Amino acid sequence: MKIPLAYTWRSLWARRLTTILTLTGIALVVFVFAAVLMLAHGLELTLIETGSDDNAIALRRSANSELVSQIDRDGANIIRTHPEVALQPDGKPFMSGETYVIINLSKKESNDMGNISVRGIAPEGIKLRPQIRLTEGRMFQFGTSEIIVGESIAKRFKDCEIGKEIRFGDANWTIVGHFDGQGTAFDSEIWGDVEQLMPSFGRPVFSSVTVRLTSAGAFEAFKARVEQDPRTQSVEVKREREYYREQSKLMSDFIKILGLVVTIIFSIGAMIGAMITMYAAVANRTVEIGTLRALGFRRRSVLGAFLVESLLLAILGGLIGIGLASLMSFVKISTVNFGTFSELAFGFALSPRIAFNSLVFSLIMGMIGGFLPAVRASRLNILSALRAS
Repeated sequence: MKIPLAYTWRSLWARRLTTILTLTGIALVVFVFAAVLMLAHGLELTLIETGSDDNAIALRRSANSELVSQIDRDGANIIRTHPEVALQPDGKPFMSGETYVIINLSKKESNDMGNISVRGIAPEGIKLRPQIRLTEGRMFQFGTSEIIVGESIAKRFKDCEIGKEIRFGDANWTIVGHFDGQGTAFDSEIWGDVEQLMPSFGRPVFSSVTVRLTSAGAFEAFKARVEQDPRTQSVEVKREREYYREQSKLMSDFIKILGLVVTIIFSIGAMIGAMITMYAAVANRTVEIGTLRALGFRRRSVLGAFLVESLLLAILGGLIGIGLASLMSFVKISTVNFGTFSELAFGFALSPRIAFNSLVFSLIMGMIGGFLPAVRASRLNILSALRAS
C-alpha cells in the first residue's frame, strides 16, 4: 500500500513552525541562487541587445575591445567600398568610423570617480542604432564640441544636466541632450562627433568601424573579403551582436562563479536545516511510523512518504524564492565592465530557464536533506516504535 499524499500534506501543516522555518531557509538560498543567475543574464542581455545582426564591426586583429583597437583612415575607406556594405538613399555607404575612450566623472551620491565611455560617431552612427531615442534636449551638431549623454549616466553622475559643460581631452564639451538606449550598453555612454573627439584626444585613427550589411546573410562574404584583402589583413570583422556577447562573457562568468560559491555555502546550511527538521519529525512520530508499519505499509512506502514530504518543502521553498527573486527585475545596478573598464548599468532579468534551474536546485536540496531521515524512518522496528508510546 502507498501512503496517501494528503497524509504528507497534513503532517507538514501539523508542524507549522518547523515547516515555516525550513521553507524560509530554502527560499532564501533559492533567492540568492536565482538572483545571481538573473544578474548575469541581465548583463548578457544588456550587452547582447546593444548589437544588431545586420551590423558588423571591424576591429584591429586580436583586440578584445574597441578600447585597445585601431583602424586607420585608409583601412576604413577600403572597408566602405565592399559590395556587402549597404548604401543610403543618397548612395553613400552605411558606415561609421568611431573612436572610443574612457573619461572620469564624479558620482552624485558618493562623489567617487567612475569610468565613463565616450563614443565619437559619424553621422551614420545614429542611423546604425535605431534603438537610440532622444528623451530631452536635442541632437548634437556635427562639427561642434556638443555631446549627448545616456540616461543612465545623466542620472548617476554630476554635471551631466543639459546646458552644463564638462571638460575632457583638451576641450570643453557642452551637453545638449539626453538619450535612451532602450536598456542597452549605449545608456552608459556619452556621444559626440568623431571628428571633434579624435583630435581632442590626440588620436589620428579610429577605434572601430561599424557598417550596416545589405543583409544578415552577407556577413561571411564581407568578413572574408576584408580579412583576405592584403590592405586590411590586420583587421578582424565580427557580427556586432557577437562582439557585445563576448564583452559580457568575462563579467558574466565572474558573477556566476562568485555567486555560486556563496550559494553553495548557503545551500549546505539549508540542507542541514532540512535534515534536522526531518530527523526531528521522525523522532516525534516514532509511534505514528510504527502504526503505519503495523497497518501493513511497507518500508519503501514510509521512505517515499518522508522523501515526498522533504520534496514538498523544497518545491514550496523554491517557488517562494523564485517569487522573491522576480521582484529584483525592478532593480538596476551599475558596475565596472571588465571588458572595457567603464561603468555599465544593467538590471536583473528573469527567464524561464533561470526559474527552471532554480526549482531543480531546490529539489536537489530537498532530496539531499530528506533522504537520510527518510531512510531512518523506513528502518524503524515496528515493535520498538510501538513501545515508544
